Amino acid sequence: MIDISGKEVVLRTAVASGFIRLKGSTMSAIRDHSVKKGDVLEVARTAGMFAVKRTPETIPHCHNIPIESVRIDFVEKDDGIEARCRVSAHYRTGVEMEALNGVSVALLTIWDMTKYLEKDDTGNYPSTRMSDIVVELKEKSDDRSQGT
Repeated sequence: MIDISGKEVVLRTAVASGFIRLKGSTMSAIRDHSVKKGDVLEVARTAGMFAVKRTPETIPHCHNIPIESVRIDFVEKDDGIEARCRVSAHYRTGVEMEALNGVSVALLTIWDMTKYLEKDDTGNYPSTRMSDIVVELKEKSDDRSQGT
């Protein structure tokens, strides 16, 4: 683990996003709330939040950061779902790995909950894809002058 003891505690924010491609019929089931395992987006949002908070347990060199804010949003499209995870904390190191972990687990949860709808006759997933997982924003700011 990198020594961050010399760094200043400041507000750190990161946003990560990604996409899962799904069949049109799967998207209809998500919109109609007819997926057998429940409300796909709410479960994915909760799973993503858990993942953010547990990042140091799965990525060995990540610091245990006191997360202050997590927000996971989804945009439903005809061919899948875009997920976006925003994480903030006052700490000595960035929160981009937490945001990436949150968005990845949210997308994995969507896949898990809809996999029975995505399988072909051989039990494979020929069109289901997770892609474009990126850090959209990583910033730090000294917000003490704003009274927070």
